[in-house]
Amino acid sequence: MIYSMTGYASATRELVAASASGTGGVSVSVELRTVNSRFLDLNFRMPEDVRVCEPTLREMLMNKLSRGKVDIRINLQRSEQTANAGSINHDALTQLALLERTVLATFPEAGRLRSGEILRWPGVLAETGVAQDVLRDAVLACGKQAIADLIDVRAREGAQLATMLLANVTEMEAIVTKITPLVPELITKHQQKIVERLQEALGIAAPDTAATIVSREEINERIRQEVTMYGIRIDIAEELSRLTAHLNETRHVIEKGGKVGKRLDFMMQELNREANTLGSKAAAKELADSSMTLKLLIEQMREQVQNLE
Repeated sequence: MIYSMTGYASATRELVAASASGTGGVSVSVELRTVNSRFLDLNFRMPEDVRVCEPTLREMLMNKLSRGKVDIRINLQRSEQTANAGSINHDALTQLALLERTVLATFPEAGRLRSGEILRWPGVLAETGVAQDVLRDAVLACGKQAIADLIDVRAREGAQLATMLLANVTEMEAIVTKITPLVPELITKHQQKIVERLQEALGIAAPDTAATIVSREEINERIRQEVTMYGIRIDIAEELSRLTAHLNETRHVIEKGGKVGKRLDFMMQELNREANTLGSKAAAKELADSSMTLKLLIEQMREQVQNLE
């Protein structure tokens, strides 16, 4: 199985506040969004109340993912009853007051903080409705569930990409199989055209005369050498052999599965190199058209390979 680097997953848990009335609580949610990246890049957004969970969540993600830009967002939605059950964190309040005085000393025209803004300031209102360890356990449980769901999503998309990639490999294999037996005949025909043009240009068809500087045998030998050298330059048997080998390896990598993104990206470079060489040495329209089709298929694969872990 191969995995895509793009996906989305979320998990939510409801916690009941430990209050005398038994009402109120906190809704904990963890969202994961992933996109392409050469490396594993983790970005956390969470309230300070649960910042302690970041190292554990980071370790959990690094154990399951190897590549991709991952945005982790943790939300805490407290009920009105729970929010009203809070108490003032006097240390945080004192620090905020000091910060406000410092700002006002530099900017006297700045407005003072309102009560609502002060109470919403991170850390000022200490929530007492849900125990900290219960909140932490809930966040980690949501994180674990979201990671498992994310892997499932990435696996399903990876399976779809694998199907598309294998279809392209099959189409390219068919092209190589089709043109391989045509190559000797195409080269022979092209060489014959070259011979005829050289004979016409050198006047071989004219009868020998005493004034002939170069003998017919010498000219024929020169033509033979030129045609042979040209045949070597346009021979694509080696390129077709390497294309076949690269396609076999690409199919093997996809079917084997796992973390194949970087390996397949390398294979796309190799396939593209051989397809370009095939096009530059094409001595017939059939070969040039085949080279163009191969390059289009390889480019389609290259775009999708960028999505693979």
